[in-house]
Amino acid sequence: MQLSAFGRAFKTPDLRKKLLFVLFIVVVFRLGSIVPTPGVSYGAITRCAEAATGGDDSSVYGMLNLFSGGALLRLSIFALGIMPYITASIIIQLLTVVIPRFEELKKEGPSGSTKLTQYTRYLTVALGVLEGTGYIAMARYGQLFPNQPGCTGDDIIPDQGIFTIIVMVFTMTAGVAVIMWLGELITERGIGNGMSILIFCQIIAVFPSQLGAIYSQDKLKFAAVMALGLLLVAAVVFVEQAQRRIPLQYAKRMVGRRMYGGSSTYIPLKVNQAGVIPVIFASSLLYLPQLASLIWQENKAFSTFVNQYLVKGDHPLYMGIYVLLVIFFAFFYVSITFNPLEVADNMKKNGGFVPGIRPGRPTAEYLDYVLTRITTPGSLYLATVALIPLIAISLVQATQQFPFGGTSLLIMVGVGLDTVKQIESNLQQRNYAGFLR
Repeated sequence: MQLSAFGRAFKTPDLRKKLLFVLFIVVVFRLGSIVPTPGVSYGAITRCAEAATGGDDSSVYGMLNLFSGGALLRLSIFALGIMPYITASIIIQLLTVVIPRFEELKKEGPSGSTKLTQYTRYLTVALGVLEGTGYIAMARYGQLFPNQPGCTGDDIIPDQGIFTIIVMVFTMTAGVAVIMWLGELITERGIGNGMSILIFCQIIAVFPSQLGAIYSQDKLKFAAVMALGLLLVAAVVFVEQAQRRIPLQYAKRMVGRRMYGGSSTYIPLKVNQAGVIPVIFASSLLYLPQLASLIWQENKAFSTFVNQYLVKGDHPLYMGIYVLLVIFFAFFYVSITFNPLEVADNMKKNGGFVPGIRPGRPTAEYLDYVLTRITTPGSLYLATVALIPLIAISLVQATQQFPFGGTSLLIMVGVGLDTVKQIESNLQQRNYAGFLR
């Protein structure tokens, strides 16, 4: 998309109104990420958050802080960010394959989707209560900023009475509900998907501080990081746009006195059909041993093994398990979101067929064969991108400040491309000149 398109978008009254509305919601969202939760010592949490290095986005803790735009370390009212909603959406989507009732709702169309959205909201609030309780417990026991002087639980939360804790959990959970509402407002009245835009804003919010820290340490390293970042963004854009187009032909048929069909189209199968979901799943699963070691600290052998091999992201064993999990979840997620047999049956019912392939089961087998072939390089691509921050930390000692890589890069590029396409679509609807000039 040319830069002049943004100028044309702001010149169009309707589009300008939508874009300004999105900017307003983003400002409100960022303000909520700064306001501290009642009961938190603002001076102590600010000092500790500035001293903390944050964490790479390969671990769940670092990924949650990334998705909150740094609000998690500040225990703000929007500290939980968008992660509870993402987790709830993934769980509901997976349950549609397991629970027949959810599968029926998915097939009912808009009414069923509305019901599933309602279930997602309820689950989001429940996860908000659980995650809020967990983070407040971490802050109380000094695990939010380990080994930092002046960052103990008593320093961060001076009054640790039961009423104060309940108010903090309630405030954080209410923050999750408000974030859901803001995202739905953007989707209804703005441009693009509201939740995706909020995630995008939270991720880029930490870029200035990370790049500033690298620049203050070494200007040559800063130039190398910026050059590598541009190359990575270009490569990710290229792969995210890549797709295999399977030709599809519809036979002509008579309906009453009219002839229908006879058109040609295609089925677009993206190389990265699973998106960023496999990376999130792999990171979540690798966090379980760390959580188990915190619970069973009396088992010294297990805790030592986890701390030595499964906590440091630059360890070869951690990297190997991470890559295998990303590849596995890439195939798993594609298998449950794209059903070749169902697609082939729908094509057969509507008179469609792939040239040279018989309708029905042969078409389903062909689609499954093609999908497996393109998912293999797609999963390897996801694993490579996910390893970028780990390799950067290991080789150039980026001290967990390498911003271009992993989950953040995939989300930024994906949301950016989707938003630009929607702006282009709106411009074409309002400036369509037709075939004749």
